[in-house]
Amino acid sequence: MTHLSEMYQSLGIEREVWEFGEKICGFLKERFAEIDETAEYNQLKVLQALQKNRVGEACLLGTTGYGYNDLGRDTLERVYADVFHTEDALVRPQITCGTHALALALHSNLRPGDELLSPVGKPYDTLEEVIGIRESNGSLKEYGVTYRQVDLLSDGSFDYDGIRRAINEKTKLVTIQRSKGYQTRPTLSVERIGSLISFIREIKPDVICMVDNCYGEFVERVEPSDVGADMVVGSLIKNPGGGLAPIGGYIAGKKECIENAAHRLTSPGLGKEVGASLGILPSFYQGFFLAPVVTAGALKGAVFAANIYERLGYQVIPDSRESRHDIIQSVVFGTPEGVISFCQGIQAAAPVDSHVTPEPWDMPGYDSPVIMAAGAFVSGSSIELSADGPMKEPYAVYFQGGLTWDHAKFGILKSLQMLIDGGVVKKDDLLSI
Repeated sequence: MTHLSEMYQSLGIEREVWEFGEKICGFLKERFAEIDETAEYNQLKVLQALQKNRVGEACLLGTTGYGYNDLGRDTLERVYADVFHTEDALVRPQITCGTHALALALHSNLRPGDELLSPVGKPYDTLEEVIGIRESNGSLKEYGVTYRQVDLLSDGSFDYDGIRRAINEKTKLVTIQRSKGYQTRPTLSVERIGSLISFIREIKPDVICMVDNCYGEFVERVEPSDVGADMVVGSLIKNPGGGLAPIGGYIAGKKECIENAAHRLTSPGLGKEVGASLGILPSFYQGFFLAPVVTAGALKGAVFAANIYERLGYQVIPDSRESRHDIIQSVVFGTPEGVISFCQGIQAAAPVDSHVTPEPWDMPGYDSPVIMAAGAFVSGSSIELSADGPMKEPYAVYFQGGLTWDHAKFGILKSLQMLIDGGVVKKDDLLSI
């Protein structure tokens, strides 16, 4: 019988690299068991919602045209609302990506003269044009919505005094980004998000609190909507799509907020009543059903990557011992060569387009060249094995995804192999661990 190490070698992983990975895996058994237990809890939570809402074969059929009385669409939105413990949800293929979902939530719940506040520092790059931090057609700034932000303190904690000063009579909506984006700050736990929301509500009880939940769904047993968020927003080609959803986004939250979003997505007077599902519902349902387990595989990959690269002397965020609150793992290489080699290794490990070599390019929505590795079944899906990073200081790469733990493991080892081949990492470094 062919030894497992020989299979890895046939895919370009040298024996020393494989053995190093196996040594790291030996340290992680207890950590992985905790991840599996959370996945089991969340799997039962999703199953309970599916059964409660009597999902049947008819829910998988879908509609065309206007989409009136789409049983599967409407039932799926009730399932999402039950899983996130919210009054309502909007889950649609017409929401094209996570940025679109966030823009939709903001544009529909803010009016001219309102102010948007970010109490956790700069938002993700693609939101800068949505807000108007960088000029763009149709930004909130063009519609008379002002923006204010309060940066985190140097230790990553909230600047409560700054937040208190920033909230004023115009503050209508507070946006809280759970994940780090292209920053090296800590990802926010649901518990920390809840504390922040409670503090804000003490100052202004009627403010809308929205959480960008991208990359965080099902990592913990609770979601931001369980700790006071009025809206949680995300993409279906990240965690909740389970790798099967080919497009889509969701907003779950208070009924009024969701109604506002629905009327902005379609048309005033139409709202949630229209929007055909176009045969896409089986992927949405099955992906959501699989999402807790798929997320667990991606989470194991992130923990494995942190342990691999921390032991090689690189700064990793989160570090190898921290609790996890999203699936993203940051590795700070300090050089463009490190970022490029890492991403090229992830691409070479892909099931699709493994023969393609990624290079940095001026991607729309970003303020610097970005390199992206994503050989995915769904284009741009970041619940699938992927990595990316901006070509600017501190030259950090952001790794996420893996539909299975085994593939995530292989991808990390392939990235390490590419770094060794490129001379960024020395093979002798593996032997000294």
